[in-house]
Order: sequence, then structure tokens, then C-alpha cells
Amino acid sequence: MGSRKPEKLKAFVTEAKGKVSAGSFDQAARHGEVLVLATHGAATEAAIDLAGPRHFDGKLVIDVTNPLDFSKGPPPGLFVGTTDSLAERTQRKLPKAKVVKCFNIVSNVQMVDPQLPGGPPDMMICGNDEGAKRTVADIVRSFGWPEPIDVGGIDGARWLEALVPLWVRIALPRNNWKIAFKVLGR
Repeated sequence: MGSRKPEKLKAFVTEAKGKVSAGSFDQAARHGEVLVLATHGAATEAAIDLAGPRHFDGKLVIDVTNPLDFSKGPPPGLFVGTTDSLAERTQRKLPKAKVVKCFNIVSNVQMVDPQLPGGPPDMMICGNDEGAKRTVADIVRSFGWPEPIDVGGIDGARWLEALVPLWVRIALPRNNWKIAFKVLGR
């Protein structure tokens, strides 16, 4: 796990199951074969700069970020959307990486083994590299999700990211973040 202050992750590393280590953004980007970009949306490009964009070359990057804008208070809007997306910005910043948008439409506690009333929700993914999307689909299934829904190229992230303020508008008044979407009639 990469952090500006990896020493603050000692408790996480100790308590986590499996092989876990913490280091700088640069160390994490150099080390990983599959990188998960799970930063605060507004900090995403700075985190990539700290990691060194060249360390992402040829790697699969699972983009979990959202361009949420809370400047006017909740519920959030988007600081980029409909004509561009944070995932597209990431792909442009990392032209030799294989960016796949995934897991941005649920809370972090639902990313693995989602347990929701009514059964498993659907996960939607998008990206420009078909092989990378197949790998992410394998990861999604191994995490307990059904077959993910492929919404196309990385420009599909515009709509996955735009879905998140709606998700917040549903979850916030209910004080329930265990909410996800299901596509019926597939």
C-alpha cells in the first residue's frame, strides 16, 4: 500500500491478512503488477506524480477514484464529468498503462464479498484494453461479485463516476452505505 506517510500504516499492515506491506507511492507503483488507484479524487493526479508515472507503464491500473466535489456541501457534485472523467485523465497521464474503472460505485466495505439484501449487486467496469478488462472481471468474480457489466471504453467512466453522486443522494439520508445497483433484464 502506498502512502505519503507509510509509517502511519503499521497497524494496518500488522492486522491485515496475507502478504501486506506499506511504502511510498513510488515504492508501491514500482512493486505492484496490478495497481489499485484508490485516492481522494482531487488528489489522484498528485498521487500519480508522487508514484512516478513511468512506474505504471505496461501495468493494469484498477481505478476506484471518483471526482466528487463537496465545495458546496453535501450531496456532492463532480469536478469533472459528462465530457471527460477522472479515469480518462488518469489514462492520459498514464498512456502506457491499462486503466480499468471498477469498484467506484460501492463503498469500500462492499468491494469484497458484497452482502446486500436482495442478493448480489452488479459491478460495472470500463477500459480500453480488452485483456485488462478480462483480468479485472476475474478479480471481480473472485471477490464474490457476479459477472461484471462491461460498459465499453474508458470514456464509459464518465457515467460510472456520474452514478456516484446519485448513490450518495440515496445513501446519505438513510445513513446506510450498504447500497449498490443491480441491472435487471440483462
